[in-house]
Amino acid sequence: MIKKCLLFFLLNYLTIITCFGQTAFSDVTESAGINHQFHVFEGTFGGGATVADFNNDGFEDLFITSGTKADALYLNNGDGTFKDIYEHSGLEVTKKYVTQGVVSADVNRDGFRDLFITTINTTDGTNRIPRAENLLFLNNGDLTFRNATSQYQLTDLNSFSTGPSFGDINADGYPDLFVGNYFQEFEGKLGVLKDATIVSANQTSKSYLLLNENGQTFKNVYEEYNLGHKGFGFGGVFTDFDNDGNQDLLVNQDFGYKAVPNFLYKNLYPKESFMDVSEETAMSLKENAMGSAVGDFNGDGLLDYYVTNIKFNLLMQNQGEGKPFIDRAKPLGTYKLAISWGANFADFDHDGDLDLFVSNGDLNPNCTPMGNFYFENENASFTEKGREKAINDYGIGRGSVVFDMDNDGDLDLLVVNQAPTLEYPTPSKTKLYRNDSATGNWLKVALNGVAAEKNGIGSRVEIVASGKRMIREVDGGGSSHLSQNSTISHFGLANATKVDSIIVTWAGGEKQILLNQDINQQITITEIPAEKKQSYWFIFVVAGICVIALLLYRRKINNI
Repeated sequence: MIKKCLLFFLLNYLTIITCFGQTAFSDVTESAGINHQFHVFEGTFGGGATVADFNNDGFEDLFITSGTKADALYLNNGDGTFKDIYEHSGLEVTKKYVTQGVVSADVNRDGFRDLFITTINTTDGTNRIPRAENLLFLNNGDLTFRNATSQYQLTDLNSFSTGPSFGDINADGYPDLFVGNYFQEFEGKLGVLKDATIVSANQTSKSYLLLNENGQTFKNVYEEYNLGHKGFGFGGVFTDFDNDGNQDLLVNQDFGYKAVPNFLYKNLYPKESFMDVSEETAMSLKENAMGSAVGDFNGDGLLDYYVTNIKFNLLMQNQGEGKPFIDRAKPLGTYKLAISWGANFADFDHDGDLDLFVSNGDLNPNCTPMGNFYFENENASFTEKGREKAINDYGIGRGSVVFDMDNDGDLDLLVVNQAPTLEYPTPSKTKLYRNDSATGNWLKVALNGVAAEKNGIGSRVEIVASGKRMIREVDGGGSSHLSQNSTISHFGLANATKVDSIIVTWAGGEKQILLNQDINQQITITEIPAEKKQSYWFIFVVAGICVIALLLYRRKINNI
């Protein structure tokens, strides 16, 4: 009896501390107008979200997939609230499909962000795997979209697709697509998948590499670019792991320990090919890879990768050219037991280094509650503070995205949760968390591509402030799980009072530098293409010659 009383007192004490202590994040889901659950088809798979400013009003909006139910298109009202404008948006055809992942880019370079949505079936459930086409919608610029799936030659690519990712593999300014596919063929029920069932099916699938041809159509060049592998694909992410200025490809594979492991491909641009470097880089990870987060967590100028998994996630540290990646999850504090899906590197507290959020959730319909993780970066090692930060929700988490929903300079967070298919002890609905604790200075950088992709997808932003160098890649999707973060690069600056330099490496390798920039602002950098740089240089040289000639002429006149 005494033990029970003590336990009751302790639990209440912890509750009081949590309630009255300052929390890092506030759950504003209801007050912001977000009302969403992802509804699974036969269990487990989905869903994702993308962040994009669909109407170019300066506030970023959200599209969230919903599986067997109607998807959601949340317009940011600019006052901390959102309005679902899915109905009458032209996107209603997605009701006929079981939607999974989503990404956004300006496919046809008209100045508006378009949508690409992956599917695994039609909602009538009558098809065998491969079951349905993926969907492309072009933005009309008036908060409506038109279905361009057929126009862009995508209707014949029937598949069981999971994670999509935009990138610019040939640096032509038009965003290309990688699409992860899971099954070639499968006749069983997805809710009862297990190792023996799925591996014995022996139906691993090839994915898609869709080359954007001048904004007019997509062409599948998967094998032409030497991506011949199969696997239980959960998508991939375009990323420059070797700092050579072009986009490589990290591919996530489920059941990698029994079927096909992860892949890391080096982009051989300008040659139209990728090279498999998985073995020599130690990135052929034999795990259930659900998603990836990309970031330089230790500030050494090399991008590292956190890969989510069933049981224990991997923190793959980049050691540089010619050296393999090493898993640092155990020594650095991120080795925690969970079933993880989405993950996001971000400087949530503005102290100048990258923290890490991880979205957790059991397989559906098993559904044992498990809280999300928040790993705070403390001198390049991590401490889990999910409960302390009031972000350890026990919903059935999947995709997650970071963005500045209220334009106050810090990063907020959306987590997509699945509706449980069986009885579940706690609510499981998509959550929106407002960041209320960041105190340091900050900078946000948006890119305006001229020769490069319009939003800078495929490019990299670096800054130097107070002697510290930080890098960000512009997110084209495939990050987290079936999702895409904001394309606006965010930097926490701690106590820095000036940004010494901003270095943009545009897709293809061209660099652009700005010096001596103010803090606590969002800056938009418009690309100066190489030919214009050459023109400016020519004008500068001609002007210099004219000045010298004028000086010589004046000297001659004076001598006379």
